[in-house]
Amino acid sequence: MSGSAWIYHERQDALLCGQHALNNLVQECVFSADALAEIAHQLDEMELTYMAQNNEGGIRSKEYLERVAEGSGNVDETGNFSIEVLRAALQNRYDMSLPNIAQQGVLDGKDVTDIEGFICNRDSHWFAIRKINGRYWNLNSTKERPEFISQFRLAAEIQGFQEAGYSVFCVVDKKLPPPCITSQGRERGLPQYWWKEEDLVKGKADAITGANDPWRNVGGGMRLDGKSSTSHQGLTEDEMLHKAVEASLETEGNRMASETRKVVKISPEPAATQPGTVRIQFRLPDGGRVIRRFLGSDPVSVIYMFVEEKCPGQGRKLELRAGFPPADLASKEGETIENAKISGENIQCRYL
Repeated sequence: MSGSAWIYHERQDALLCGQHALNNLVQECVFSADALAEIAHQLDEMELTYMAQNNEGGIRSKEYLERVAEGSGNVDETGNFSIEVLRAALQNRYDMSLPNIAQQGVLDGKDVTDIEGFICNRDSHWFAIRKINGRYWNLNSTKERPEFISQFRLAAEIQGFQEAGYSVFCVVDKKLPPPCITSQGRERGLPQYWWKEEDLVKGKADAITGANDPWRNVGGGMRLDGKSSTSHQGLTEDEMLHKAVEASLETEGNRMASETRKVVKISPEPAATQPGTVRIQFRLPDGGRVIRRFLGSDPVSVIYMFVEEKCPGQGRKLELRAGFPPADLASKEGETIENAKISGENIQCRYL
C-alpha cells in the first residue's frame, strides 16, 4: 500500500441509494439523479418500442398496455433505480460491465479478492464495497462512515450478503478509477463525504473529513484579481504536465467548436412532409423537453446552436449526449444529422 488515501462515502439522500452506490464505487460525484432518471426513461422507451414491434397486436396488445399502465420499470417515484440503469451508467461513463457475481464464468480463474468493486442490492437498497489503497471498505450510504473489511473476511462477507438475500454485482473487466491521494483530488466530490483513510484505520472517533481537514486551504488563496487559486502541491511533474495538456486541448477544442458554429445558421423548421425531414427530442439543461424538426442534411452543429438559443449557457461548455448508452456528440459536430445517426433520438443536454 502507498501513503494514506481519502475515501469518498456519500450518505443517504431520500431514496437515491443507487446514485450513491455508483458514486461511492467510482470515488467521485459523477452520477446525478437527473442523468440516471434520463437513462431510465430511455430504457423504458426501448422496452416499449421492442414490445410494440414484436408483440402480436403491437401497441394494442395486452402486454404492451399492461406495461404502459405499470409506469417506469427502471425508476420508481422514490428515485430507486433498476440494475439496468446502473449498468448502463457505468458502461457509458467508464466502459465497465456489472455482472452478477453468481453468474456462471464471472469468477473463473479469479479469487473474490481479485475484484476491486462490488454493488449489492436487496429490497430496493443499493450499496458499494470498494478496494481502496489495498483495503476493502463497505460504503453503504446508510452508515455514518466507511467500514473496513479485511481481505481475509471479504469472501465471508460477500457470501453472508448472498445468504441474506442480496444480489451481488461486481466489476471484473476494467480497473476502477484510482483512489484520491491528494487534497486537489477531493475536488471531484463533496467535501463532507471525504474521509481520511488513516483515521478510519485507527478507529478515531473524530476522524478527519474533507470538510474539517485543517490543511484543506493550504496552498490556495486569492489572486490579485480576486479570483481563487489552487496549488498543484502534491502533484508529480507528470501529473501537472497532463493537467496542462488537458486544459490546452479543452480550450482549443472549445474555440474550434465556437468558430464552427459562428458560420452555421439555423434554418426555419421544415414541414413534417418535407423530404429529408427528421425529428429530434431534447431534454434541455433547464429540465424542459422540446421536440424539433431538422433536415437530415443539417450539420450536427445546428443542434448545438438550437439548444444554446433555447437555454443560453453564459459561456459554459454545452454537452449533448444521444443513443444508448448515451454517447457524447462532440466528435460528430462536423457531420450531418443523417450521417451521425441521431434522427429520432432523445438528446440529453447539459452545461459543464
